[in-house]
Amino acid sequence: MKKAVVTGASSGIGEAIVKRLLTLGYSVLGVSRTITSKQFESEHFSALQADLSDEKETLSLCKKLQKEELFILINAAGFGKFEPHEELSFKTITTMTFLNLTAPMLLSNTLLRSLKKNDGYLININSIEALRASKFAAVYSATKAGLKAFGDSLFEETRKSGLSITNINPDMTESSFYDALRFDVSTKEDEKLFAEDIADAVSHILTMRKGAVVSEYTLRSLKFGISKKKVSL
Repeated sequence: MKKAVVTGASSGIGEAIVKRLLTLGYSVLGVSRTITSKQFESEHFSALQADLSDEKETLSLCKKLQKEELFILINAAGFGKFEPHEELSFKTITTMTFLNLTAPMLLSNTLLRSLKKNDGYLININSIEALRASKFAAVYSATKAGLKAFGDSLFEETRKSGLSITNINPDMTESSFYDALRFDVSTKEDEKLFAEDIADAVSHILTMRKGAVVSEYTLRSLKFGISKKKVSL
């Protein structure tokens, strides 16, 4: 049974992807700070707890994964905070940069030999913000644009192997990503994406003819919508 690693596996897009991979017949190692093996009712799921915003925990995870024979790595963990740049704390900037960009590069560095050997897949769950400039998103956009550039460069670097590399750039997707933010996705279904839409994209990538690669996969809602949260005084 082919094995996959999915970060950010306990909720949102990562959780939806884990469920889809299990349905497709893969064995999955799910990574997050709080995940447990009981979250997914499958004998083919294993939980690995790690805080990927923390350098020591990320490097420890990399060591654990070094000897794994892997077919898929999906970097789905991430967070964003959207404020005027001067209002962001140093900790927010460094944590966001490490989680969104450094951790995926470290995991890819650790697992690339195995992925290439097994003609596997490396999929970065990026963001529409990697493709555009938005106010109050300077750090978040920079991390996502950096992750896109990383994936694009690796695609060119590994084209003599059988490894397929894809950046998925979703628009606003209903998930816990917005829980701590001042805005949320729209309440209308045609003005937002669902986590299952990104899982559909992953399914498409994995079931295509191996000789063809969708190197960049952008998903948008049909219409634009956003909900502003009421600020309690």
